[in-house]
Amino acid sequence: MKYVNLGNTGLKVSAVTLGCMSFGAAGQGAHAWTLDEDASRDIIEQALEAGITTFDTANMYSLGSSEEIVGRAIRDFGDRDDLVIATKVYQRMRPGPYGAGLSRKAILAEVDNSLRRLGTDYIDLYQTHRWDYDTPIEETMEALHDVVKAGKVRYLGASSMYAWQFAKAQHTADLGGWTRFASMQDHYNLIYREEEREMLPLCADQGIGVIPWSPLARGRLARPWDEHTARTDTDEFGKTLYVSSDKDVVERVLEVAARHEVAPASVALSWVAARTTSPIVGVTKPKHLADAVVALDVHLTDDESRYLEEPYRPHEVAGFV
Repeated sequence: MKYVNLGNTGLKVSAVTLGCMSFGAAGQGAHAWTLDEDASRDIIEQALEAGITTFDTANMYSLGSSEEIVGRAIRDFGDRDDLVIATKVYQRMRPGPYGAGLSRKAILAEVDNSLRRLGTDYIDLYQTHRWDYDTPIEETMEALHDVVKAGKVRYLGASSMYAWQFAKAQHTADLGGWTRFASMQDHYNLIYREEEREMLPLCADQGIGVIPWSPLARGRLARPWDEHTARTDTDEFGKTLYVSSDKDVVERVLEVAARHEVAPASVALSWVAARTTSPIVGVTKPKHLADAVVALDVHLTDDESRYLEEPYRPHEVAGFV
């Protein structure tokens, strides 16, 4: 496993991040395909053995159950001082005006709730899950700065917004003398590359780490286009992200994978990993994790990369609007 700095910070993350949305108690939250605690712990232990030190979850994943499972597993299997635990705030956790969003009141309550569920004294990377149109960005950035200065959070990150919003947040932090975002967790993969227009150049210019979600397009890039799984059949959000013309890219991924004698996921992930800091890979089976680790040793030629990219067709912005 390789370890890289998160943008221009001193925080070192593993070159692959384990996404923890797949972990959660049955019937808790929006996803019917999550793993129970025993199966989740097996995956987390396997990840640690492979050298993965970075784990990404969110308060809303299975309504907090993911954080609880991750917290118990890392206490049992890992050395907390060597791990990077990332979680998020914004999505709805309970009814009422402060059960969601990025107001000062919501942030100060939710960071403590996440710390309690994770069973840790601090969060390494605390991320805004989406842009809050109902709260002034000044209020959000000051509240986030305060949780950093209180020692509850080490670094700040953001996820899924327009580039102008991200630039505004960073400028607001500078004006207030507050902590800037160190990372952007955006939607990026071989069949959704709209982030190349503005967000990725902005991050490169500003020294921001990029830790993309869905680098395998919610599994679309890991298998033949028409092959179904429990997740593809029940993932209503995922059905809004990709279109039939994306099949052409998937077919080329399968072709290149066959030449390299690796899984399609390894090829698709290798392409993303070469362009970002640490792709976030969701795992429901041990083989999925093994394919992710193999991706770091798959070296695509420039011609192969161009071949994979060639069929791409522009998309409507998807994933956060």
